[in-house]
Amino acid sequence: MSPEESALLKRLLTHERVLSLAVVVENAPVIGLLPFVVTPEYDAALIHASGLAKHTAGLRAGAPFSILIHASDQPDADPLQLPRVTLQGDVQPLQKHSPEYQTGRDLYLARFPDSAQTFALGDFNLYRLHFRDGRFVAGFGKAYNLTADTLRRLNA
Repeated sequence: MSPEESALLKRLLTHERVLSLAVVVENAPVIGLLPFVVTPEYDAALIHASGLAKHTAGLRAGAPFSILIHASDQPDADPLQLPRVTLQGDVQPLQKHSPEYQTGRDLYLARFPDSAQTFALGDFNLYRLHFRDGRFVAGFGKAYNLTADTLRRLNA
């Protein structure tokens, strides 16, 4: 992967605001659209989800997930050229009042200050989506396998 492609991957993870989350609920795939923030170490995404949403039932400790983050589509662009990244890993619900929850809350609110009101609601929780591996498509014919180490090196 070239330095320009690494920079593009980093931009996807830090500038795009929503991800598509796929989880398994009652032995069936379920997809949700959620705002996210990537941790400074590039090893996980943090999402804040309502217990009322169907996809939240799939956010159990250790449960597998897959996410898709992509650049915005434009009417004059070739959709096959859209930069995108899919990442897989395991879910970690964060325990309210724990130091990790407070750190994650601060990070999330720095990116989405208007979401402060949802942190006061009892049905919302913060989840850490720990990255194991993935696939980055920088454009047509430019696809790269990702490891947790590859993602952590984006912080360098």
